[in-house]
Amino acid sequence: YSIILSSVAAGTIITMTSFHWLLAWIGLELNTLAIIPIIAKQHHPRATEATTKYFLTQAAASAMVLFASTLNAWSSGTWDISQMTNPQSCTLLTLALSMKLGLAPLHFWLPEVLQGTSMKTALIIATWQKLAPLSLLYLVHNSINPTILLTMAMLSTLTGGWGGLNQTQTRKILAFSSIAHLGWMASIITLNPDILLLNLVLYIIMTTPTFLLLKYTSSKTVKDLTTSWTISPQTTTLMMTLLMSLSGLPPLTGFMPKWLILQELTTHNLTTTATIMAMSALLSLFFYIRLSYVSTLTLYPTTTKATHKWRFKPKPLTTPTTTLTVLSLLLLPMTPMLV
Repeated sequence: YSIILSSVAAGTIITMTSFHWLLAWIGLELNTLAIIPIIAKQHHPRATEATTKYFLTQAAASAMVLFASTLNAWSSGTWDISQMTNPQSCTLLTLALSMKLGLAPLHFWLPEVLQGTSMKTALIIATWQKLAPLSLLYLVHNSINPTILLTMAMLSTLTGGWGGLNQTQTRKILAFSSIAHLGWMASIITLNPDILLLNLVLYIIMTTPTFLLLKYTSSKTVKDLTTSWTISPQTTTLMMTLLMSLSGLPPLTGFMPKWLILQELTTHNLTTTATIMAMSALLSLFFYIRLSYVSTLTLYPTTTKATHKWRFKPKPLTTPTTTLTVLSLLLLPMTPMLV
């Protein structure tokens, strides 16, 4: 398991440090091939299905990346990542990396794959697996067509909002939340890539403790969240504030990237895009509020006399969860320092 995980890490790092297209592609392939046994480890038909879906989409996207880079090398004579001069290959590359990330309209695999895996693997797919494609987009942000990315960004924020409304599975809800967040990131890549990096870091800081808390209370559906207070009342409070931060409500960290992105969009006279994205954030807010209402403000009818379960010292390490939770709630005052 440790060898496979280190291969996942190595693949991402190779892609992030490469300057040659073939090296970047090798990194993406290594990363995909290493995570496949992690997804399929459960020996369950659902896990096998998720693995197949993941493999097919990622393999197709990797092939498109290779095709785009070969096309570019053919027309410009260089394999350098920063020298993307061919418009067709730029468009192809944008589509391929969007497919790798799970941006709408190429997002269909993400909820299905997350639903078929364990919480821990879902966390890796929702956070670590986004680093390699986003680093490539960051490297080529000068040559990308902004219209394509802005359209995909608007579609992603709307899809992330609409799709999550009707879900009862927490992993699917978090998958749609991930699509919406990726939409926010995609909108800013061509305008101000530094905000993209800030948004990515904050997204990982907020998503990680959410997954860890769900894993700790083993809440796979919204119904499971209703009894999470019996396991630990503090967990439910943290869960509520984390969900509010993910939705981007002002006193919390999650508001920072949304604020900066909307500001940047309006500076570039993209008021309509900014308005649509701000409205789509309301859709996401609705299902986050529903989750927090279910987990914190309602009591599940229990037939037992005891109000609490036996509470032992939690087996998993709680330090990462607490540290990241504090960060995902209290970083907003740092905004002036980062701008």
